[in-house]
Amino acid sequence: MLDGRPLVDVHLHAARLPTLKPAWRQWAHDFGGTAVLERVYDAEGTVDPVRFDAYLEEEGVDVALVLAEYSPKATGIQPIEDLLPLTAHNPGRVLAIANVNPHLHYPVDEELQRQIDLGAVACKIHPVHAGVAANDRSLYPAYEVCQAAGIPLVVHCGTSTFPGSSNSFADPIHLDDVLRDFRRLDIALAHGGRGWWYDAAAFMALSSERVWIELSGLPPSRLREYYARHNWNRLARRMIFGTDWPGVPGIARNARAIAALCPDEETAGLVLAGNAAHVYNLTTPPRRDHAQIRGLMA
Repeated sequence: MLDGRPLVDVHLHAARLPTLKPAWRQWAHDFGGTAVLERVYDAEGTVDPVRFDAYLEEEGVDVALVLAEYSPKATGIQPIEDLLPLTAHNPGRVLAIANVNPHLHYPVDEELQRQIDLGAVACKIHPVHAGVAANDRSLYPAYEVCQAAGIPLVVHCGTSTFPGSSNSFADPIHLDDVLRDFRRLDIALAHGGRGWWYDAAAFMALSSERVWIELSGLPPSRLREYYARHNWNRLARRMIFGTDWPGVPGIARNARAIAALCPDEETAGLVLAGNAAHVYNLTTPPRRDHAQIRGLMA
């Protein structure tokens, strides 16, 4: 709970450092700083479940979604098994998101089901790092699993500077086929079209009730600029809060900045938790008003 509002962060990378390429570690240090890494990681480069949970509590995070990623060409391997100690320590706060890469996993539907059986609440695909378009038919069996299970698809939709990335695959136009072929599938556009596709991502979110702008990696101070060609009040209601932790200077700081951009309190509640609860099938605590907060502090 942050300032009386429930808070869900749908985009955190809590990977073991030995499994990652040097460029990922440099990114985390450059954009998030070393202090938080030193706080939550142990000497072996593994996120400590107790310290991580305490950090999330301090930042006001009620639910945190941590991502697996199988991208050996670009960032390295972040296997879902490494996330299980975090989800086991506080399953009410920390949940996992699966990832499949058709260059590594076959059949992709069986691998996704395996990760869902381990507790994953969504599936992320990473076209830019995996080197495959979102509408590639090799991924369709995974989409069928998502749709049947009623879980969302998270798609990296933005540029990446990691060596080995294929940025042409970040174009959200590839998802036009997916939306047509999977009529009950919710899709979250991670990074919201970062780079050259803000307008395309916004158009898709405004024209389809199944598409959402997921804000990870986007500085709040520039959001109005990025989406200047669109009705901000309408578009804000299609947004889902995420940080891309640890590449962010504080979850609470980001959340407060996002809330300040919202046109009203109802929209702030949707962006910070309500939309995520709906799309990812999450349970969040009720909002507290100022009188309730004062009572808890008394």
